[in-house]
Amino acid sequence: QVQLVESGGGLVQAGDSLRLSCVASHRTFSSDAMAWLRQVPGKEREFVSIISWKGGITYYADSVKGRFTISRDNAKNMVYLQMNSLKPEDTAVYYCAARTTVGGNYDSDRTYKYWGQGTQVTVSS
Repeated sequence: QVQLVESGGGLVQAGDSLRLSCVASHRTFSSDAMAWLRQVPGKEREFVSIISWKGGITYYADSVKGRFTISRDNAKNMVYLQMNSLKPEDTAVYYCAARTTVGGNYDSDRTYKYWGQGTQVTVSS
């Protein structure tokens, strides 16, 4: 059974940092690209960041570039999102997701094959 489980969300103040973690159980984890997307109620899910299977390629949404860093540890089946200088507009449910490659329409949530249940991040002003 495929499972992606996120953790690390919480309530913080603007300017603070958080690190999200995602543990994956699917057998193709070490060859999959892994990503973080987020969603605010009433809005579509939004791409945040993606990392290639070896970690050598990363992409970020313009809104988080320079503040967020994605990383992975294939030996531990883990993906991380380090979020610094958080802003109230970063408030959302953050999802970990897997897709076969890092290329193509990685900003489209329809291209992801596995999803976690999400973790809430709330940034107060």
